[in-house]
Amino acid sequence: MKRLFLVLFAGLVLAGCASSGVDPLAPKTVNSVNLKKYQGTWYELARLPMYFQRNCAQSEARYTLKPDGNVAVLNRCLTPDWQWEEARGTAYPQVQGKTDKLWVEFDNWFSRLIPGVAKGEYWVLYVSDDYKTAIVGDPSRKYLWLLSRTPKVNGVVREELLSKARQQGYDTTRLIWRATDTQMAKTSN
Repeated sequence: MKRLFLVLFAGLVLAGCASSGVDPLAPKTVNSVNLKKYQGTWYELARLPMYFQRNCAQSEARYTLKPDGNVAVLNRCLTPDWQWEEARGTAYPQVQGKTDKLWVEFDNWFSRLIPGVAKGEYWVLYVSDDYKTAIVGDPSRKYLWLLSRTPKVNGVVREELLSKARQQGYDTTRLIWRATDTQMAKTSN
Protein backbone atom coordinates (compact mmCIF):
# COMPACT_ATOMS: atom_id res chain seq x y z
CA MET A 1 0.00 0.00 0.00
CA LYS A 2 2.89 2.35 0.79
CA ARG A 3 4.29 1.74 -2.68
CA LEU A 4 0.95 2.70 -4.24
CA PHE A 5 0.88 5.96 -2.29
CA LEU A 6 4.48 6.73 -3.28
CA VAL A 7 3.69 6.12 -6.96
CA LEU A 8 0.57 8.30 -6.75
CA PHE A 9 2.50 10.99 -4.89
CA ALA A 10 5.29 11.05 -7.48
CA GLY A 11 2.78 11.18 -10.34
CA LEU A 12 0.88 14.05 -8.77
CA VAL A 13 4.05 16.02 -8.12
CA LEU A 14 5.16 15.55 -11.74
CA ALA A 15 1.71 16.54 -13.02
CA GLY A 16 1.87 19.66 -10.88
CA CYS A 17 5.24 20.57 -12.34
CA ALA A 18 4.01 20.25 -15.91
CA SER A 19 4.49 23.35 -18.00
CA SER A 20 1.72 24.90 -20.00
CA GLY A 21 4.10 27.12 -21.97
CA VAL A 22 3.64 27.60 -25.69
CA ASP A 23 5.00 24.59 -27.57
CA PRO A 24 4.59 24.62 -31.36
CA LEU A 25 4.44 20.80 -31.35
CA ALA A 26 1.75 20.62 -28.65
CA PRO A 27 -1.72 19.45 -29.61
CA LYS A 28 -4.05 22.17 -30.89
CA THR A 29 -7.00 22.98 -28.69
CA VAL A 30 -10.31 24.48 -29.65
CA ASN A 31 -10.13 28.23 -29.26
CA SER A 32 -12.94 28.47 -26.76
CA VAL A 33 -15.27 26.19 -24.85
CA ASN A 34 -18.71 27.37 -23.81
CA LEU A 35 -18.58 26.00 -20.28
CA LYS A 36 -22.32 26.45 -19.85
CA LYS A 37 -22.94 24.11 -22.82
CA TYR A 38 -20.09 21.81 -21.76
CA GLN A 39 -21.51 21.16 -18.30
CA GLY A 40 -23.51 18.01 -17.69
CA THR A 41 -22.65 14.33 -18.01
CA TRP A 42 -20.04 12.99 -20.42
CA TYR A 43 -19.44 9.28 -20.95
CA GLU A 44 -15.95 8.04 -21.66
CA LEU A 45 -15.98 6.07 -24.89
CA ALA A 46 -12.23 5.36 -24.78
CA ARG A 47 -9.08 6.51 -23.02
CA LEU A 48 -5.34 6.16 -23.18
CA PRO A 49 -4.30 4.15 -20.14
CA MET A 50 -4.03 6.05 -16.87
CA TYR A 51 -2.89 4.52 -13.62
CA PHE A 52 -5.76 5.80 -11.49
CA GLN A 53 -8.29 4.43 -14.01
CA ARG A 54 -6.72 0.96 -14.16
CA ASN A 55 -9.78 -0.71 -12.63
CA CYS A 56 -12.39 1.22 -14.61
CA ALA A 57 -14.65 -0.70 -16.94
CA GLN A 58 -16.92 2.29 -17.53
CA SER A 59 -16.29 5.93 -16.64
CA GLU A 60 -18.28 9.12 -16.72
CA ALA A 61 -17.72 12.72 -15.71
CA ARG A 62 -20.20 15.32 -14.54
CA TYR A 63 -19.28 18.96 -14.89
CA THR A 64 -21.20 21.75 -13.18
CA LEU A 65 -20.47 25.43 -13.73
CA LYS A 66 -19.89 27.18 -10.40
CA PRO A 67 -20.83 30.81 -9.65
CA ASP A 68 -17.13 31.81 -9.67
CA GLY A 69 -16.76 30.56 -13.28
CA ASN A 70 -14.83 27.43 -12.32
CA VAL A 71 -16.21 23.94 -12.95
CA ALA A 72 -17.07 21.34 -10.31
CA VAL A 73 -15.90 17.91 -11.45
CA LEU A 74 -17.34 14.55 -10.42
CA ASN A 75 -15.59 11.58 -12.04
CA ARG A 76 -17.20 8.18 -11.59
CA CYS A 77 -15.68 4.81 -12.40
CA LEU A 78 -17.58 1.54 -12.50
CA THR A 79 -15.27 -1.33 -11.68
CA PRO A 80 -15.66 -4.84 -13.17
CA ASP A 81 -17.27 -5.95 -9.89
CA TRP A 82 -20.00 -3.31 -10.31
CA GLN A 83 -18.70 -0.89 -7.66
CA TRP A 84 -18.70 2.87 -8.26
CA GLU A 85 -15.59 4.83 -7.31
CA GLU A 86 -15.78 8.63 -7.29
CA ALA A 87 -13.37 11.54 -7.35
CA ARG A 88 -14.42 15.18 -6.90
CA GLY A 89 -12.47 18.21 -7.94
CA THR A 90 -12.44 21.60 -9.60
CA ALA A 91 -11.39 22.67 -13.08
CA TYR A 92 -10.23 26.22 -13.75
CA PRO A 93 -8.58 28.05 -16.66
CA GLN A 94 -4.83 27.85 -17.05
CA VAL A 95 -5.00 31.35 -18.52
CA GLN A 96 -7.63 33.73 -17.20
CA GLY A 97 -10.47 34.11 -19.71
CA LYS A 98 -9.47 31.09 -21.85
CA THR A 99 -11.60 27.98 -21.49
CA ASP A 100 -9.84 25.47 -23.77
CA LYS A 101 -6.96 24.65 -21.41
CA LEU A 102 -7.92 23.90 -17.85
CA TRP A 103 -6.21 22.76 -14.69
CA VAL A 104 -8.06 20.03 -12.80
CA GLU A 105 -7.38 19.60 -9.12
CA PHE A 106 -9.03 16.75 -7.23
CA ASP A 107 -10.01 16.95 -3.59
CA ASN A 108 -7.84 14.33 -1.94
CA TRP A 109 -5.43 14.06 0.97
CA PHE A 110 -2.48 15.19 -1.15
CA SER A 111 -4.14 18.31 -2.55
CA ARG A 112 -5.24 19.25 0.98
CA LEU A 113 -1.69 18.68 2.24
CA ILE A 114 -0.02 20.76 -0.49
CA PRO A 115 -2.66 22.90 -2.27
CA GLY A 116 -2.04 23.84 -5.90
CA VAL A 117 0.65 21.23 -6.60
CA ALA A 118 -1.40 18.18 -7.58
CA LYS A 119 -3.17 19.33 -10.70
CA GLY A 120 -3.52 17.86 -14.15
CA GLU A 121 -3.87 19.45 -17.55
CA TYR A 122 -7.25 19.12 -19.28
CA TRP A 123 -7.03 20.37 -22.85
CA VAL A 124 -10.19 20.37 -24.94
CA LEU A 125 -8.94 19.35 -28.39
CA TYR A 126 -12.32 19.04 -30.05
CA VAL A 127 -15.96 19.61 -29.20
CA SER A 128 -18.75 19.13 -31.71
CA ASP A 129 -20.94 22.10 -32.56
CA ASP A 130 -23.86 20.52 -30.70
CA TYR A 131 -21.67 19.67 -27.68
CA LYS A 132 -22.48 15.96 -27.99
CA THR A 133 -18.93 14.66 -28.52
CA ALA A 134 -15.54 15.87 -27.37
CA ILE A 135 -11.88 14.93 -27.27
CA VAL A 136 -9.77 15.86 -24.27
CA GLY A 137 -6.07 15.26 -23.83
CA ASP A 138 -2.93 16.56 -22.24
CA PRO A 139 -0.02 18.26 -24.01
CA SER A 140 2.35 15.30 -23.53
CA ARG A 141 -0.07 13.08 -25.50
CA LYS A 142 0.09 10.45 -22.75
CA TYR A 143 -3.56 10.84 -21.80
CA LEU A 144 -6.62 11.05 -24.00
CA TRP A 145 -10.36 10.74 -23.55
CA LEU A 146 -12.97 10.34 -26.27
CA LEU A 147 -16.22 11.60 -24.75
CA SER A 148 -19.89 11.55 -25.66
CA ARG A 149 -23.19 12.56 -24.10
CA THR A 150 -24.28 8.94 -24.63
CA PRO A 151 -22.48 5.72 -23.64
CA LYS A 152 -22.42 4.58 -27.29
CA VAL A 153 -21.93 6.28 -30.66
CA ASN A 154 -22.32 4.97 -34.18
CA GLY A 155 -19.35 3.85 -36.26
CA VAL A 156 -19.16 7.07 -38.26
CA VAL A 157 -18.85 9.23 -35.13
CA ARG A 158 -16.37 6.79 -33.61
CA GLU A 159 -14.13 6.94 -36.70
CA GLU A 160 -14.39 10.74 -36.80
CA LEU A 161 -13.18 10.98 -33.19
CA LEU A 162 -10.35 8.51 -33.83
CA SER A 163 -9.28 10.41 -36.93
CA LYS A 164 -9.21 13.74 -35.08
CA ALA A 165 -7.18 12.19 -32.24
CA ARG A 166 -4.66 10.69 -34.69
CA GLN A 167 -4.35 14.05 -36.48
CA GLN A 168 -3.31 15.52 -33.12
CA GLY A 169 -0.56 12.90 -32.76
CA TYR A 170 -2.20 10.58 -30.21
CA ASP A 171 -1.58 6.82 -30.44
CA THR A 172 -5.13 5.51 -30.80
CA THR A 173 -3.95 1.89 -31.06
CA ARG A 174 -3.49 1.88 -27.27
CA LEU A 175 -6.99 3.12 -26.45
CA ILE A 176 -8.97 1.26 -23.81
CA TRP A 177 -12.62 1.16 -24.84
CA ARG A 178 -15.61 1.38 -22.56
CA ALA A 179 -16.80 -2.08 -21.53
CA THR A 180 -20.33 -2.87 -22.63
CA ASP A 181 -22.89 -4.05 -20.11
CA THR A 182 -22.71 -7.48 -21.76
CA GLN A 183 -18.93 -7.59 -21.23
CA MET A 184 -19.43 -6.47 -17.64
CA ALA A 185 -21.99 -9.22 -17.03
CA LYS A 186 -19.59 -11.88 -18.40
CA THR A 187 -16.72 -10.76 -16.13
CA SER A 188 -18.90 -10.80 -13.02
CA ASN A 189 -20.09 -14.40 -13.60
